[in-house]
Amino acid sequence: MAGSKSKAPVVKAQEKHGYEFAGPPGAFAISFLLPIVVYITNFVCNDIYGCPIPSVLDPKTLTWDKIKTETGWPGWNGIVSLEATGWVLGYYFLSLVLHRFLPGQIVEGTELAIGGRLKYKFNTLSSSIFTVVLLLAGTIAQGADFPVWTYIWDNYTQIVTANMLIAFTLATFVYIRSFSVKPGNKDMRELAAGGHSGNMLYDWFIGRELNPRVTLPIFGEIDIKVFCELRPGLFGWIVLDVAFIAHQYKTYGYVTDSIILITLFQALYVFDSFYMEPSMLTTMDITTDGFGFMLSFGDLAWVPFIYSLQARYLAVYPLTLGLSGNAGVLAILSLGYYIFRSANNQKNRFRTDPSDPRIAHLKYMETASGSKLIISGWWGTARHINYLGDWIMSWAFCLPTGVAGYLVQQGPALLDGETGFSRGEDRVVQGGARGWGMAISYFYVIYFAILLIHRERRDETKCMRKYGKDWEEYKKIVPWRIIPGIY
Repeated sequence: MAGSKSKAPVVKAQEKHGYEFAGPPGAFAISFLLPIVVYITNFVCNDIYGCPIPSVLDPKTLTWDKIKTETGWPGWNGIVSLEATGWVLGYYFLSLVLHRFLPGQIVEGTELAIGGRLKYKFNTLSSSIFTVVLLLAGTIAQGADFPVWTYIWDNYTQIVTANMLIAFTLATFVYIRSFSVKPGNKDMRELAAGGHSGNMLYDWFIGRELNPRVTLPIFGEIDIKVFCELRPGLFGWIVLDVAFIAHQYKTYGYVTDSIILITLFQALYVFDSFYMEPSMLTTMDITTDGFGFMLSFGDLAWVPFIYSLQARYLAVYPLTLGLSGNAGVLAILSLGYYIFRSANNQKNRFRTDPSDPRIAHLKYMETASGSKLIISGWWGTARHINYLGDWIMSWAFCLPTGVAGYLVQQGPALLDGETGFSRGEDRVVQGGARGWGMAISYFYVIYFAILLIHRERRDETKCMRKYGKDWEEYKKIVPWRIIPGIY
Protein backbone atom coordinates (compact mmCIF):
# COMPACT_ATOMS: atom_id res chain seq x y z
CA MET A 1 0.00 0.00 0.00
CA ALA A 2 1.42 3.32 -0.97
CA GLY A 3 1.68 6.10 1.57
CA SER A 4 -0.43 9.23 1.39
CA LYS A 5 1.36 12.55 1.50
CA SER A 6 -0.92 15.11 3.05
CA LYS A 7 1.85 17.65 2.56
CA ALA A 8 5.35 17.71 1.17
CA PRO A 9 7.58 15.69 3.50
CA VAL A 10 9.71 17.66 5.86
CA VAL A 11 13.04 15.87 5.86
CA LYS A 12 14.20 15.75 9.42
CA ALA A 13 15.43 13.12 11.81
CA GLN A 14 13.53 12.55 15.01
CA GLU A 15 15.39 13.69 18.07
CA LYS A 16 16.98 10.89 20.00
CA HIS A 17 16.01 10.44 23.61
CA GLY A 18 17.39 8.51 26.53
CA TYR A 19 17.28 4.82 27.28
CA GLU A 20 14.19 3.04 28.57
CA PHE A 21 13.92 -0.35 30.33
CA ALA A 22 17.20 0.42 32.17
CA GLY A 23 19.11 0.65 28.90
CA PRO A 24 21.26 -2.16 27.46
CA PRO A 25 21.40 -4.19 30.73
CA GLY A 26 17.60 -4.13 30.95
CA ALA A 27 17.25 -5.01 27.28
CA PHE A 28 19.55 -7.99 27.75
CA ALA A 29 17.76 -9.16 30.92
CA ILE A 30 14.31 -8.97 29.32
CA SER A 31 15.41 -10.64 26.09
CA PHE A 32 17.07 -13.46 28.04
CA LEU A 33 14.63 -13.97 30.92
CA LEU A 34 11.19 -13.66 29.31
CA PRO A 35 11.63 -16.69 27.01
CA ILE A 36 12.74 -18.65 30.09
CA VAL A 37 9.59 -17.54 31.94
CA VAL A 38 7.43 -18.86 29.08
CA TYR A 39 9.19 -22.24 29.23
CA ILE A 40 8.96 -22.36 33.05
CA THR A 41 5.19 -21.89 32.99
CA ASN A 42 5.02 -24.71 30.46
CA PHE A 43 7.14 -27.21 32.36
CA VAL A 44 6.41 -26.39 36.01
CA CYS A 45 2.64 -26.54 35.48
CA ASN A 46 1.85 -29.70 33.54
CA ASP A 47 -0.50 -32.65 33.26
CA ILE A 48 2.14 -35.22 34.23
CA TYR A 49 2.82 -34.47 37.92
CA GLY A 50 1.02 -31.26 38.86
CA CYS A 51 0.80 -27.49 38.96
CA PRO A 52 3.28 -26.77 40.38
CA ILE A 53 5.34 -29.96 40.20
CA PRO A 54 5.77 -31.72 43.59
CA SER A 55 9.48 -30.86 43.93
CA VAL A 56 8.64 -27.15 44.01
CA LEU A 57 6.49 -27.80 47.09
CA ASP A 58 9.40 -29.51 48.82
CA PRO A 59 12.64 -27.83 47.67
CA LYS A 60 14.74 -30.20 49.79
CA THR A 61 13.90 -32.97 47.33
CA LEU A 62 14.97 -30.95 44.28
CA THR A 63 17.45 -32.66 42.03
CA TRP A 64 18.07 -32.15 38.34
CA ASP A 65 16.98 -35.71 37.54
CA LYS A 66 13.77 -35.29 39.52
CA ILE A 67 13.00 -31.98 37.83
CA LYS A 68 13.50 -33.54 34.41
CA THR A 69 11.16 -36.39 35.33
CA GLU A 70 8.41 -34.23 36.83
CA THR A 71 8.47 -31.62 34.07
CA GLY A 72 8.52 -34.17 31.28
CA TRP A 73 11.71 -32.56 29.99
CA PRO A 74 12.08 -33.67 26.35
CA GLY A 75 15.77 -32.85 26.10
CA TRP A 76 17.26 -29.92 24.23
CA ASN A 77 16.54 -31.52 20.86
CA GLY A 78 12.96 -32.19 21.91
CA ILE A 79 11.98 -28.56 22.39
CA VAL A 80 12.41 -27.88 18.67
CA SER A 81 10.57 -29.65 15.86
CA LEU A 82 10.86 -28.95 12.15
CA GLU A 83 7.37 -30.35 11.68
CA ALA A 84 5.81 -28.08 14.33
CA THR A 85 7.74 -25.10 12.99
CA GLY A 86 6.40 -25.88 9.52
CA TRP A 87 2.81 -25.94 10.78
CA VAL A 88 3.28 -22.67 12.66
CA LEU A 89 4.70 -21.05 9.53
CA GLY A 90 1.68 -22.40 7.65
CA TYR A 91 -0.58 -20.65 10.17
CA TYR A 92 1.27 -17.38 9.57
CA PHE A 93 1.03 -17.89 5.82
CA LEU A 94 -2.74 -18.43 6.04
CA SER A 95 -3.06 -15.14 7.92
CA LEU A 96 -0.99 -13.43 5.23
CA VAL A 97 -3.17 -14.89 2.45
CA LEU A 98 -6.37 -13.74 4.17
CA HIS A 99 -4.89 -10.29 4.75
CA ARG A 100 -4.08 -9.98 1.05
CA PHE A 101 -7.15 -11.46 -0.61
CA LEU A 102 -10.09 -10.68 1.68
CA PRO A 103 -11.55 -7.19 1.27
CA GLY A 104 -10.62 -4.67 3.90
CA GLN A 105 -10.81 -1.09 5.07
CA ILE A 106 -8.07 1.30 3.94
CA VAL A 107 -7.11 3.75 6.69
CA GLU A 108 -4.47 6.47 6.91
CA GLY A 109 -2.15 6.52 9.90
CA THR A 110 -1.13 9.53 11.96
CA GLU A 111 1.19 12.20 10.57
CA LEU A 112 4.80 11.04 10.44
CA ALA A 113 7.63 13.15 11.80
CA ILE A 114 9.08 13.35 8.28
CA GLY A 115 5.69 14.33 6.84
CA GLY A 116 2.96 12.33 5.15
CA ARG A 117 0.80 9.44 6.29
CA LEU A 118 1.09 5.73 5.64
CA LYS A 119 -1.91 3.72 4.48
CA TYR A 120 -3.03 0.49 6.12
CA LYS A 121 -5.40 -2.26 5.08
CA PHE A 122 -7.48 -3.67 7.95
CA ASN A 123 -9.43 -6.93 7.71
CA THR A 124 -8.33 -8.87 10.79
CA LEU A 125 -11.94 -9.32 11.92
CA SER A 126 -13.11 -10.91 8.67
CA SER A 127 -9.89 -12.96 8.42
CA SER A 128 -10.42 -14.31 11.92
CA ILE A 129 -14.09 -15.12 11.31
CA PHE A 130 -13.07 -17.01 8.17
CA THR A 131 -10.53 -19.03 10.18
CA VAL A 132 -13.07 -19.66 12.95
CA VAL A 133 -15.49 -21.10 10.39
CA LEU A 134 -12.79 -23.50 9.15
CA LEU A 135 -11.97 -24.61 12.71
CA LEU A 136 -15.66 -24.94 13.58
CA ALA A 137 -16.28 -27.14 10.55
CA GLY A 138 -13.40 -29.42 11.53
CA THR A 139 -14.64 -29.60 15.13
CA ILE A 140 -18.19 -30.43 14.08
CA ALA A 141 -16.86 -33.22 11.87
CA GLN A 142 -14.34 -34.72 14.33
CA GLY A 143 -15.09 -33.26 17.75
CA ALA A 144 -12.31 -33.08 20.31
CA ASP A 145 -10.22 -35.35 18.07
CA PHE A 146 -9.97 -32.66 15.39
CA PRO A 147 -6.24 -32.78 14.55
CA VAL A 148 -5.68 -29.05 15.10
CA TRP A 149 -6.67 -29.37 18.78
CA THR A 150 -4.84 -32.61 19.47
CA TYR A 151 -1.69 -31.43 17.65
CA ILE A 152 -1.55 -28.22 19.71
CA TRP A 153 -1.75 -30.13 22.99
CA ASP A 154 0.67 -32.88 21.99
CA ASN A 155 3.25 -30.49 20.50
CA TYR A 156 2.78 -27.47 22.74
CA THR A 157 6.46 -27.00 23.67
CA GLN A 158 7.60 -27.25 20.06
CA ILE A 159 4.94 -24.71 19.01
CA VAL A 160 6.17 -22.32 21.72
CA THR A 161 9.72 -22.65 20.39
CA ALA A 162 8.63 -22.09 16.78
CA ASN A 163 6.95 -18.79 17.67
CA MET A 164 10.00 -17.69 19.64
CA LEU A 165 12.29 -18.44 16.71
CA ILE A 166 10.04 -16.41 14.41
CA ALA A 167 10.10 -13.51 16.90
CA PHE A 168 13.92 -13.55 17.14
CA THR A 169 14.25 -13.83 13.36
CA LEU A 170 11.89 -10.94 12.65
CA ALA A 171 13.60 -8.70 15.22
CA THR A 172 16.98 -9.39 13.65
CA PHE A 173 15.70 -8.93 10.09
CA VAL A 174 14.12 -5.52 10.72
CA TYR A 175 17.16 -4.38 12.71
CA ILE A 176 19.58 -5.17 9.86
CA ARG A 177 17.22 -3.72 7.27
CA SER A 178 16.77 -0.49 9.24
CA PHE A 179 20.26 0.62 8.19
CA SER A 180 18.93 1.13 4.66
CA VAL A 181 16.66 3.97 5.88
CA LYS A 182 17.86 7.19 4.23
CA PRO A 183 16.71 10.77 4.98
CA GLY A 184 14.05 11.98 2.55
CA ASN A 185 13.31 8.53 1.12
CA LYS A 186 10.19 8.31 -1.04
CA ASP A 187 8.83 5.32 0.91
CA MET A 188 8.42 7.44 4.06
CA ARG A 189 10.60 5.14 6.14
CA GLU A 190 11.87 6.63 9.37
CA LEU A 191 13.72 5.60 12.50
CA ALA A 192 11.96 5.47 15.86
CA ALA A 193 12.99 8.32 18.13
CA GLY A 194 14.16 5.94 20.85
CA GLY A 195 15.49 3.22 18.59
CA HIS A 196 18.78 4.54 17.23
CA SER A 197 20.87 4.99 20.35
CA GLY A 198 23.92 3.46 18.73
CA ASN A 199 23.94 0.47 21.12
CA MET A 200 23.33 -2.63 18.99
CA LEU A 201 21.66 -4.76 21.66
CA TYR A 202 19.37 -1.99 22.89
CA ASP A 203 18.33 -0.88 19.40
CA TRP A 204 17.66 -4.50 18.37
CA PHE A 205 15.47 -4.87 21.46
CA ILE A 206 13.54 -1.58 21.36
CA GLY A 207 13.19 -1.39 17.58
CA ARG A 208 15.25 0.81 15.30
CA GLU A 209 12.78 1.44 12.46
CA LEU A 210 9.37 2.86 13.30
CA ASN A 211 7.23 1.19 10.64
CA PRO A 212 9.21 -1.53 8.83
CA ARG A 213 7.51 -2.71 5.65
CA VAL A 214 8.35 -5.30 3.02
CA THR A 215 7.02 -5.83 -0.48
CA LEU A 216 6.39 -9.48 -1.31
CA PRO A 217 5.51 -11.07 -4.64
CA ILE A 218 1.71 -11.48 -4.99
CA PHE A 219 1.08 -10.10 -1.47
CA GLY A 220 2.33 -6.58 -2.10
CA GLU A 221 3.40 -4.28 0.72
CA ILE A 222 3.11 -5.63 4.26
CA ASP A 223 3.53 -3.51 7.39
CA ILE A 224 5.35 -5.95 9.66
CA LYS A 225 4.51 -4.24 12.94
CA VAL A 226 0.80 -3.81 12.30
CA PHE A 227 0.53 -7.36 10.92
CA CYS A 228 2.09 -8.83 14.08
CA GLU A 229 0.20 -6.55 16.47
CA LEU A 230 -3.14 -8.36 16.16
CA ARG A 231 -3.01 -11.24 13.75
CA PRO A 232 -0.87 -14.29 14.58
CA GLY A 233 -0.47 -13.92 18.35
CA LEU A 234 -3.72 -12.38 19.53
CA PHE A 235 -5.89 -14.74 17.48
CA GLY A 236 -3.53 -17.58 18.39
CA TRP A 237 -4.36 -16.89 22.06
CA ILE A 238 -8.00 -17.83 21.41
CA VAL A 239 -7.04 -20.84 19.26
CA LEU A 240 -4.99 -22.13 22.22
CA ASP A 241 -7.93 -21.59 24.60
CA VAL A 242 -10.21 -23.66 22.37
CA ALA A 243 -7.58 -26.38 22.05
CA PHE A 244 -7.53 -26.56 25.86
CA ILE A 245 -11.33 -26.83 25.97
CA ALA A 246 -11.12 -29.74 23.52
CA HIS A 247 -8.49 -31.42 25.71
CA GLN A 248 -10.65 -31.05 28.82
CA TYR A 249 -13.59 -32.65 27.00
CA LYS A 250 -11.44 -35.44 25.59
CA THR A 251 -10.01 -36.20 29.04
CA TYR A 252 -13.09 -35.92 31.25
CA GLY A 253 -16.04 -36.21 28.86
CA TYR A 254 -17.45 -32.79 29.78
CA VAL A 255 -16.58 -29.09 29.65
CA THR A 256 -16.73 -26.88 32.75
CA ASP A 257 -18.29 -23.45 33.07
CA SER A 258 -14.96 -21.99 34.25
CA ILE A 259 -13.02 -22.75 31.07
CA ILE A 260 -15.97 -21.68 28.89
CA LEU A 261 -16.25 -18.41 30.81
CA ILE A 262 -12.55 -17.59 30.51
CA THR A 263 -12.51 -18.37 26.79
CA LEU A 264 -15.61 -16.26 26.12
CA PHE A 265 -14.17 -13.35 28.10
CA GLN A 266 -10.85 -13.50 26.32
CA ALA A 267 -12.52 -13.94 22.92
CA LEU A 268 -14.61 -10.82 23.65
CA TYR A 269 -11.41 -8.91 24.45
CA VAL A 270 -9.65 -10.13 21.31
CA PHE A 271 -12.52 -9.71 18.84
CA ASP A 272 -13.28 -6.29 20.28
CA SER A 273 -9.70 -5.37 19.36
CA PHE A 274 -10.27 -6.73 15.86
CA TYR A 275 -13.50 -4.75 15.50
CA MET A 276 -11.77 -1.55 16.64
CA GLU A 277 -8.62 -2.32 14.62
CA PRO A 278 -8.14 1.17 13.10
CA SER A 279 -7.92 2.71 16.59
CA MET A 280 -4.60 0.88 16.97
CA LEU A 281 -3.00 3.55 14.78
CA THR A 282 -3.08 6.10 17.61
CA THR A 283 -1.46 3.82 20.20
CA MET A 284 2.09 4.16 21.48
CA ASP A 285 3.07 0.85 19.87
CA ILE A 286 2.37 2.27 16.41
CA THR A 287 3.12 5.98 16.74
CA THR A 288 6.21 5.86 18.96
CA ASP A 289 7.83 2.46 19.41
CA GLY A 290 10.01 0.92 16.75
CA PHE A 291 9.52 -2.72 15.87
CA GLY A 292 12.20 -4.77 17.59
CA PHE A 293 12.41 -7.79 19.84
CA MET A 294 10.22 -6.14 22.50
CA LEU A 295 7.17 -6.03 20.24
CA SER A 296 8.06 -9.06 18.13
CA PHE A 297 8.39 -11.38 21.13
CA GLY A 298 5.48 -9.78 22.96
CA ASP A 299 3.10 -10.12 20.02
CA LEU A 300 4.08 -13.59 18.81
CA ALA A 301 5.19 -15.52 21.91
CA TRP A 302 4.35 -13.76 25.17
CA VAL A 303 0.72 -12.89 24.45
CA PRO A 304 -0.55 -16.27 23.20
CA PHE A 305 1.35 -18.52 25.62
CA ILE A 306 1.20 -16.42 28.81
CA TYR A 307 -2.29 -15.03 28.38
CA SER A 308 -3.77 -18.51 27.85
CA LEU A 309 -2.31 -19.99 31.06
CA GLN A 310 -5.68 -20.00 32.85
CA ALA A 311 -7.39 -22.11 30.19
CA ARG A 312 -4.43 -24.49 30.09
CA TYR A 313 -4.68 -24.90 33.86
CA LEU A 314 -8.42 -25.64 33.71
CA ALA A 315 -7.91 -28.17 30.92
CA VAL A 316 -6.32 -30.41 33.55
CA TYR A 317 -8.17 -29.28 36.70
CA PRO A 318 -11.85 -28.95 35.61
CA LEU A 319 -13.15 -26.58 38.27
CA THR A 320 -16.90 -25.79 38.30
CA LEU A 321 -17.95 -22.32 39.49
CA GLY A 322 -21.72 -22.62 39.80
CA LEU A 323 -24.30 -19.86 39.33
CA SER A 324 -22.98 -17.48 41.99
CA GLY A 325 -19.37 -17.86 40.84
CA ASN A 326 -20.31 -17.15 37.24
CA ALA A 327 -22.37 -14.11 38.21
CA GLY A 328 -19.56 -12.64 40.32
CA VAL A 329 -16.93 -13.02 37.63
CA LEU A 330 -19.30 -11.70 34.96
CA ALA A 331 -19.97 -8.58 37.06
CA ILE A 332 -16.23 -7.89 37.35
CA LEU A 333 -15.69 -8.33 33.63
CA SER A 334 -18.65 -6.09 32.77
CA LEU A 335 -17.32 -3.29 34.96
CA GLY A 336 -13.82 -3.51 33.48
CA TYR A 337 -15.06 -3.74 29.90
CA TYR A 338 -17.41 -0.78 30.36
CA ILE A 339 -14.60 1.46 31.61
CA PHE A 340 -12.12 0.19 29.01
CA ARG A 341 -14.34 0.45 25.95
CA SER A 342 -16.17 3.67 26.94
CA ALA A 343 -12.91 5.49 27.65
CA ASN A 344 -11.21 4.30 24.47
CA ASN A 345 -14.24 5.11 22.32
CA GLN A 346 -14.38 8.60 23.82
CA LYS A 347 -10.72 9.27 23.05
CA ASN A 348 -10.87 7.76 19.56
CA ARG A 349 -13.93 9.81 18.60
CA PHE A 350 -12.32 12.98 19.93
CA ARG A 351 -9.21 12.37 17.83
CA THR A 352 -10.90 11.26 14.62
CA ASP A 353 -14.18 13.22 14.57
CA PRO A 354 -14.36 16.11 17.06
CA SER A 355 -17.79 17.06 15.66
CA ASP A 356 -19.33 13.76 16.85
CA PRO A 357 -22.30 14.75 19.09
CA ARG A 358 -21.40 11.95 21.53
CA ILE A 359 -18.27 13.83 22.61
CA ALA A 360 -19.50 17.41 22.07
CA HIS A 361 -19.78 17.91 25.85
CA LEU A 362 -16.11 17.23 26.49
CA LYS A 363 -13.85 20.00 27.73
CA TYR A 364 -10.26 20.23 26.62
CA MET A 365 -7.16 22.37 26.85
CA GLU A 366 -5.09 23.42 23.87
CA THR A 367 -1.32 23.07 23.90
CA ALA A 368 1.39 25.14 22.27
CA SER A 369 1.99 22.26 19.83
CA GLY A 370 -1.60 22.55 18.58
CA SER A 371 -2.82 19.35 20.26
CA LYS A 372 -5.92 19.15 22.43
CA LEU A 373 -5.97 17.31 25.77
CA ILE A 374 -9.31 16.13 27.17
CA ILE A 375 -9.93 17.33 30.73
CA SER A 376 -13.48 16.06 31.33
CA GLY A 377 -15.45 12.84 30.87
CA TRP A 378 -13.51 9.64 31.40
CA TRP A 379 -10.20 11.38 30.70
CA GLY A 380 -10.90 14.01 33.33
CA THR A 381 -10.98 11.33 36.04
CA ALA A 382 -7.48 9.91 35.35
CA ARG A 383 -4.85 10.38 32.66
CA HIS A 384 -4.93 6.66 31.77
CA ILE A 385 -8.37 5.62 32.96
CA ASN A 386 -8.60 2.97 30.20
CA TYR A 387 -5.79 1.06 31.94
CA LEU A 388 -8.00 0.68 35.03
CA GLY A 389 -10.69 -1.02 32.95
CA ASP A 390 -8.05 -3.20 31.31
CA TRP A 391 -6.70 -4.33 34.69
CA ILE A 392 -10.15 -5.03 36.16
CA MET A 393 -10.86 -7.29 33.18
CA SER A 394 -7.63 -9.17 33.86
CA TRP A 395 -9.08 -10.33 37.20
CA ALA A 396 -12.06 -11.84 35.36
CA PHE A 397 -9.59 -13.85 33.28
CA CYS A 398 -7.98 -15.37 36.40
CA LEU A 399 -10.66 -15.67 39.09
CA PRO A 400 -12.37 -18.69 37.40
CA THR A 401 -9.27 -20.76 38.32
CA GLY A 402 -10.15 -20.33 42.01
CA VAL A 403 -7.56 -21.17 44.65
CA ALA A 404 -5.39 -22.88 42.10
CA GLY A 405 -3.01 -25.82 42.36
CA TYR A 406 -3.21 -29.57 41.76
CA LEU A 407 -1.22 -32.78 41.92
CA VAL A 408 -1.54 -35.71 39.55
CA GLN A 409 -1.80 -38.78 41.74
CA GLN A 410 -0.66 -41.98 40.08
CA GLY A 411 -3.20 -44.77 40.50
CA PRO A 412 -6.83 -44.74 41.68
CA ALA A 413 -6.25 -44.44 45.47
CA LEU A 414 -7.06 -41.03 47.03
CA LEU A 415 -5.27 -39.16 49.76
CA ASP A 416 -7.10 -39.16 53.08
CA GLY A 417 -10.14 -36.89 52.90
CA GLU A 418 -9.25 -35.75 49.39
CA THR A 419 -11.60 -35.40 46.46
CA GLY A 420 -10.45 -35.16 42.92
CA PHE A 421 -11.11 -35.84 39.27
CA SER A 422 -10.65 -39.21 37.61
CA ARG A 423 -8.39 -39.27 34.58
CA GLY A 424 -8.10 -42.85 33.46
CA GLU A 425 -6.18 -44.63 36.20
CA ASP A 426 -4.91 -41.37 37.69
CA ARG A 427 -6.55 -38.77 39.91
CA VAL A 428 -6.11 -35.01 39.78
CA VAL A 429 -6.31 -33.66 43.33
CA GLN A 430 -5.34 -30.40 45.02
CA GLY A 431 -3.55 -31.80 48.04
CA GLY A 432 -0.56 -29.74 49.16
CA ALA A 433 -0.52 -27.85 45.87
CA ARG A 434 -3.68 -25.91 46.78
CA GLY A 435 -2.92 -22.21 46.48
CA TRP A 436 0.57 -22.66 45.04
CA GLY A 437 -0.77 -22.93 41.50
CA MET A 438 -1.99 -19.33 41.75
CA ALA A 439 1.56 -18.25 40.91
CA ILE A 440 0.75 -19.61 37.43
CA SER A 441 -2.99 -19.01 37.01
CA TYR A 442 -2.88 -15.46 38.48
CA PHE A 443 0.45 -14.51 36.91
CA TYR A 444 -1.41 -12.48 34.29
CA VAL A 445 -2.96 -10.12 36.87
CA ILE A 446 0.40 -9.28 38.48
CA TYR A 447 2.27 -9.01 35.21
CA PHE A 448 -0.46 -6.87 33.66
CA ALA A 449 -0.41 -4.43 36.57
CA ILE A 450 3.35 -4.02 36.16
CA LEU A 451 2.98 -3.65 32.39
CA LEU A 452 0.28 -0.98 32.63
CA ILE A 453 2.13 1.05 35.26
CA HIS A 454 5.34 0.89 33.24
CA ARG A 455 3.51 1.83 30.04
CA GLU A 456 1.84 4.73 31.83
CA ARG A 457 5.24 5.99 33.02
CA ARG A 458 6.65 5.71 29.48
CA ASP A 459 3.69 7.64 28.11
CA GLU A 460 4.11 10.33 30.77
CA THR A 461 7.75 10.78 29.74
CA LYS A 462 6.78 10.98 26.07
CA CYS A 463 4.06 13.55 26.77
CA MET A 464 6.39 15.62 28.92
CA ARG A 465 8.87 15.78 26.05
CA LYS A 466 6.11 16.68 23.61
CA TYR A 467 4.05 19.19 25.61
CA GLY A 468 6.50 20.57 28.19
CA LYS A 469 4.87 23.14 30.49
CA ASP A 470 1.44 22.37 29.04
CA TRP A 471 1.71 18.82 30.38
CA GLU A 472 2.54 20.15 33.85
CA GLU A 473 -0.59 22.28 33.69
CA TYR A 474 -2.61 19.30 32.45
CA LYS A 475 -1.43 17.20 35.41
CA LYS A 476 -2.75 19.84 37.81
CA ILE A 477 -6.19 19.59 36.19
CA VAL A 478 -6.14 15.76 35.97
CA PRO A 479 -3.88 14.69 38.88
CA TRP A 480 -4.56 10.95 38.97
CA ARG A 481 -2.60 8.55 36.76
CA ILE A 482 -4.78 5.39 36.56
CA ILE A 483 -6.99 4.95 39.64
CA PRO A 484 -8.90 8.11 40.68
CA GLY A 485 -8.19 9.02 44.29
CA ILE A 486 -5.54 6.33 44.73
CA TYR A 487 -2.87 6.39 41.99
